Amino acid sequence: MTGKKATRRHHSRLKRLLAASAAQRETGGTEDDPLRRRTPEEVVEKQLLPYRSVRVLKQRCYRREVWHHNDGGRITFTAEDLRREAERTAVEPFAKPA
Repeated sequence: MTGKKATRRHHSRLKRLLAASAAQRETGGTEDDPLRRRTPEEVVEKQLLPYRSVRVLKQRCYRREVWHHNDGGRITFTAEDLRREAERTAVEPFAKPA
């Protein structure tokens, strides 16, 4: 070999940044942030919408049946999207007869 030195791969820095970001999300109180984007996996895991399967939720998004954002080809949800979807699927009770 002619003097080549082993170097760190570029993705090792990315892994550190992602780990720090995940740790900050777990400890930081960013749940109320209106601009925070949630993934379909996170929405199903935390039961923020009445879907039990990530696949079904994504299919509904592809068919534009659920409020969501399409950020660079990735499905994400804001707090406003979740509120709108809850309003859309709400059932109004019958008025009791007097």
